[in-house]
Amino acid sequence: MKANGTVFKYGDNVDTDVIIPARYLNSSDPAELATHCMEDIDQEFVNKVQKGDIIVANKNFGCGSSREHAPIAIKAAGVSCVIAETFARIFYRNAINIGLPIIECPEAAQGIDAGDEVEVDFDSGMIYDKTKGTKFQGQAFPEFMQKIIKAEGLINYINNRG
Repeated sequence: MKANGTVFKYGDNVDTDVIIPARYLNSSDPAELATHCMEDIDQEFVNKVQKGDIIVANKNFGCGSSREHAPIAIKAAGVSCVIAETFARIFYRNAINIGLPIIECPEAAQGIDAGDEVEVDFDSGMIYDKTKGTKFQGQAFPEFMQKIIKAEGLINYINNRG
């Protein structure tokens, strides 16, 4: 599995309240959530994001409340992967549970800039910055996590096993 896209770059402690503001939590519709994704930190995100694009952030991405709406909004907006130095643990679990690929890689988080074209190979964990010609070794997904992501989430994976 691979992801390819243009990078949107954010800093430390991007919390779930800026990923999807609380005022929109009355909806559980992924398409509706996507229209408000990142709007409190980046007003232009929803207008510029394209299917396959990648979010890169520094430390503690997804901190704050445990709302599953945050990774759902990111995935529904078309983001194919989030790369960060570190993730808040509950966000990490929620992302995998809904089938949003995320990779921890401090070197990539520091070395990749907004607007760079990046490719991620989930099998090897390699992250290629095609704009700069650099590469980074991220944490590869264990096979069971790849299966969950390919199934578009844990519930689909469980329902389709057999």
